[in-house]
Amino acid sequence: MVNFQLIAGIDEAGRGPLAGPVTVAAVILHPGRPIEGLNDSKKLPEARREALYPLIMERALAWRVEFVEAGEIDALNILQATLVGMRRALCALAPAAQFARIDGNRLPRDLPCPAEALIGGDALDPAIMAASILAKVARDRAMRALHADYPQYGFDAHKGYPTPAHLQALSLHGPCPQHRRSFAPVRECGGASLFPQNASIG
Repeated sequence: MVNFQLIAGIDEAGRGPLAGPVTVAAVILHPGRPIEGLNDSKKLPEARREALYPLIMERALAWRVEFVEAGEIDALNILQATLVGMRRALCALAPAAQFARIDGNRLPRDLPCPAEALIGGDALDPAIMAASILAKVARDRAMRALHADYPQYGFDAHKGYPTPAHLQALSLHGPCPQHRRSFAPVRECGGASLFPQNASIG
C-alpha cells in the first residue's frame, strides 16, 4: 500500500488542429521515482519531449493516454470531446487516483474522484507537465503515422494544424476521413474531396 495521496495530473494535446484526434493523458507521479526536466510540453524541444516520454511511462505510478478521434469530435464538439477524453483517461488509471488536477478552466462531469481545474497547470504542476508531454508525443506520433496514409496533406510536418500549407492541401484535395468536418476551414475548404463524406473514421 502507498502512504501518500494519489494525485493525477491531466492534460490534452490537439484541440486546435483541423485533423486527427485530440489526445488526453493522465499521470500519477511516484514521489520515490523523480523525473528531472519536466515542463509544459510546449516549452520543450521535440527531442527532449521524446526523451522524457519513456521515462514518464517507466517511473510514473500510473499513466494513461486516450485518443478521441475526428468522428467523435464532430459528434460532440471539440470541448466536449476533450472533456470526455479526460474522464476516460482518469477512469482508466490503475491504481485509481484519489484526486485530479486538470489543466484548464473546466472539469468533466461524473469524475471518479474529487478534482480541480487549474488554469496554466501545465506550467505549475509536475503531474500535469508529465501528462502534457505524454499527450503531445503520442499525438505527434499518431499524426506522423497518418501521413503514411494521406501524404498529400503533410500531416508529419504540421500535425493537422491550420498552416498555410495545410489549408492549401485542403483546397486542392478536399478533406480526408481524418479531418474534423465540423471545423469551419474544413467545412468551407471548397475543394472536391477525394474521399466520400460518409467514409469511416478510424
